[in-house]
Amino acid sequence: MTADVLLTDKMSGGFTEEFLTKISMEVFAFAEAAFEEAEISVLITDDAEIRTLNSQYRQKDYATDVLSFPMAEYPLNDGGMLGDIVISLDTAKKQAEENEIPLVREFSFLYIHGLLHLLGFDHETSEEDEKEMFDMQEEILRKLIKNGLVL
Repeated sequence: MTADVLLTDKMSGGFTEEFLTKISMEVFAFAEAAFEEAEISVLITDDAEIRTLNSQYRQKDYATDVLSFPMAEYPLNDGGMLGDIVISLDTAKKQAEENEIPLVREFSFLYIHGLLHLLGFDHETSEEDEKEMFDMQEEILRKLIKNGLVL
Protein backbone atom coordinates (compact mmCIF):
# COMPACT_ATOMS: atom_id res chain seq x y z
CA MET A 1 0.00 0.00 0.00
CA THR A 2 1.28 3.45 -0.87
CA ALA A 3 0.16 7.01 -0.23
CA ASP A 4 1.03 10.11 -2.18
CA VAL A 5 0.42 13.33 -0.27
CA LEU A 6 0.38 16.53 -2.29
CA LEU A 7 0.99 19.41 0.10
CA THR A 8 0.12 23.03 -0.59
CA ASP A 9 1.56 24.89 2.37
CA LYS A 10 0.30 28.46 2.19
CA MET A 11 1.38 28.96 5.79
CA SER A 12 4.83 28.20 7.17
CA GLY A 13 3.73 25.26 9.27
CA GLY A 14 6.82 23.20 8.60
CA PHE A 15 4.82 19.99 8.07
CA THR A 16 6.13 17.84 5.23
CA GLU A 17 4.65 15.44 2.71
CA GLU A 18 6.82 12.69 4.24
CA PHE A 19 5.37 13.34 7.71
CA LEU A 20 1.79 13.33 6.40
CA THR A 21 2.45 10.18 4.36
CA LYS A 22 3.60 8.33 7.50
CA ILE A 23 0.44 9.37 9.32
CA SER A 24 -1.64 8.36 6.30
CA MET A 25 -0.15 4.88 6.29
CA GLU A 26 -1.03 4.42 9.98
CA VAL A 27 -4.60 5.58 9.35
CA PHE A 28 -4.98 3.26 6.35
CA ALA A 29 -3.68 0.28 8.34
CA PHE A 30 -5.96 1.05 11.28
CA ALA A 31 -9.01 1.48 9.02
CA GLU A 32 -8.10 -1.72 7.15
CA ALA A 33 -8.16 0.02 3.79
CA ALA A 34 -8.16 -2.45 0.89
CA PHE A 35 -6.66 -0.25 -1.82
CA GLU A 36 -3.10 -0.38 -3.14
CA GLU A 37 -2.53 3.33 -3.83
CA ALA A 38 -4.03 6.55 -2.55
CA GLU A 39 -3.51 10.23 -3.20
CA ILE A 40 -4.44 13.03 -0.80
CA SER A 41 -4.25 16.75 -1.42
CA VAL A 42 -3.55 18.84 1.70
CA LEU A 43 -3.82 22.59 2.00
CA ILE A 44 -2.46 24.29 5.12
CA THR A 45 -3.98 27.75 5.31
CA ASP A 46 -5.26 30.47 7.65
CA ASP A 47 -8.59 31.18 9.32
CA ALA A 48 -9.71 33.64 6.63
CA GLU A 49 -9.39 31.12 3.80
CA ILE A 50 -10.89 28.19 5.69
CA ARG A 51 -13.81 30.42 6.72
CA THR A 52 -14.44 31.22 3.05
CA LEU A 53 -14.35 27.53 2.13
CA ASN A 54 -16.56 26.56 5.08
CA SER A 55 -19.10 29.20 4.05
CA GLN A 56 -18.96 28.29 0.37
CA TYR A 57 -19.20 24.50 0.71
CA ARG A 58 -20.96 23.96 4.04
CA GLN A 59 -22.94 27.21 4.39
CA LYS A 60 -21.29 27.78 7.79
CA ASP A 61 -19.84 31.27 8.01
CA TYR A 62 -17.03 30.74 10.52
CA ALA A 63 -13.47 29.50 10.59
CA THR A 64 -13.06 25.85 11.48
CA ASP A 65 -10.01 23.69 12.14
CA VAL A 66 -10.26 21.11 9.33
CA LEU A 67 -12.35 20.50 6.23
CA SER A 68 -12.46 17.36 4.08
CA PHE A 69 -13.65 17.02 0.52
CA PRO A 70 -13.92 13.32 -0.42
CA MET A 71 -13.59 12.27 -4.06
CA ALA A 72 -14.41 8.55 -3.92
CA GLU A 73 -17.77 6.93 -3.22
CA TYR A 74 -16.18 3.79 -1.73
CA PRO A 75 -12.78 5.06 -0.58
CA LEU A 76 -11.81 2.10 1.63
CA ASN A 77 -11.92 -0.16 -1.42
CA ASP A 78 -11.22 2.09 -4.40
CA GLY A 79 -8.18 4.14 -3.42
CA GLY A 80 -6.94 6.54 -6.06
CA MET A 81 -7.52 10.22 -5.37
CA LEU A 82 -9.22 10.20 -1.96
CA GLY A 83 -9.81 13.94 -1.85
CA ASP A 84 -8.70 17.19 -0.26
CA ILE A 85 -8.01 18.12 3.34
CA VAL A 86 -7.79 21.77 4.41
CA ILE A 87 -6.31 22.62 7.82
CA SER A 88 -6.24 26.07 9.38
CA LEU A 89 -2.84 26.55 10.96
CA ASP A 90 -4.25 29.56 12.85
CA THR A 91 -6.92 27.44 14.54
CA ALA A 92 -4.54 24.51 15.09
CA LYS A 93 -2.16 26.85 16.94
CA LYS A 94 -4.99 28.28 19.08
CA GLN A 95 -6.28 24.83 19.98
CA ALA A 96 -2.78 23.56 20.80
CA GLU A 97 -2.24 26.53 23.12
CA GLU A 98 -5.66 26.11 24.77
CA ASN A 99 -5.04 22.40 25.37
CA GLU A 100 -1.38 22.97 26.33
CA ILE A 101 -0.12 20.45 23.79
CA PRO A 102 2.52 20.71 21.05
CA LEU A 103 1.31 22.05 17.70
CA VAL A 104 2.50 18.89 15.95
CA ARG A 105 0.14 16.83 18.09
CA GLU A 106 -2.88 19.04 17.38
CA PHE A 107 -2.05 19.23 13.67
CA SER A 108 -1.69 15.43 13.51
CA PHE A 109 -5.04 15.00 15.25
CA LEU A 110 -6.71 17.30 12.71
CA TYR A 111 -5.05 15.52 9.79
CA ILE A 112 -6.19 12.13 11.11
CA HIS A 113 -9.72 13.54 11.48
CA GLY A 114 -9.73 14.84 7.92
CA LEU A 115 -8.33 11.63 6.51
CA LEU A 116 -10.93 9.51 8.30
CA HIS A 117 -13.59 11.65 6.62
CA LEU A 118 -11.96 10.96 3.24
CA LEU A 119 -12.16 7.25 4.05
CA GLY A 120 -15.90 7.51 4.60
CA PHE A 121 -16.16 7.92 8.36
CA ASP A 122 -18.61 10.55 9.60
CA HIS A 123 -19.24 11.82 13.11
CA GLU A 124 -22.30 13.88 12.20
CA THR A 125 -24.64 10.99 11.38
CA SER A 126 -25.19 9.55 14.87
CA GLU A 127 -23.76 9.56 18.38
CA GLU A 128 -22.48 6.02 17.79
CA ASP A 129 -20.64 7.07 14.62
CA GLU A 130 -19.22 10.10 16.45
CA LYS A 131 -17.91 7.91 19.27
CA GLU A 132 -16.42 5.41 16.80
CA MET A 133 -14.65 8.10 14.78
CA PHE A 134 -13.27 10.02 17.77
CA ASP A 135 -12.13 6.78 19.44
CA MET A 136 -10.31 5.85 16.22
CA GLN A 137 -8.62 9.26 16.10
CA GLU A 138 -7.41 8.93 19.67
CA GLU A 139 -6.14 5.40 19.18
CA ILE A 140 -4.27 6.28 15.98
CA LEU A 141 -2.75 9.35 17.64
CA ARG A 142 -1.65 7.30 20.68
CA LYS A 143 0.04 4.82 18.35
CA LEU A 144 1.85 7.63 16.51
CA ILE A 145 3.00 9.09 19.83
CA LYS A 146 4.14 5.67 21.05
CA ASN A 147 6.12 5.14 17.84
CA GLY A 148 7.76 8.55 18.21
CA LEU A 149 6.32 10.09 15.06
CA VAL A 150 4.28 12.63 17.02
CA LEU A 151 5.55 14.10 20.27
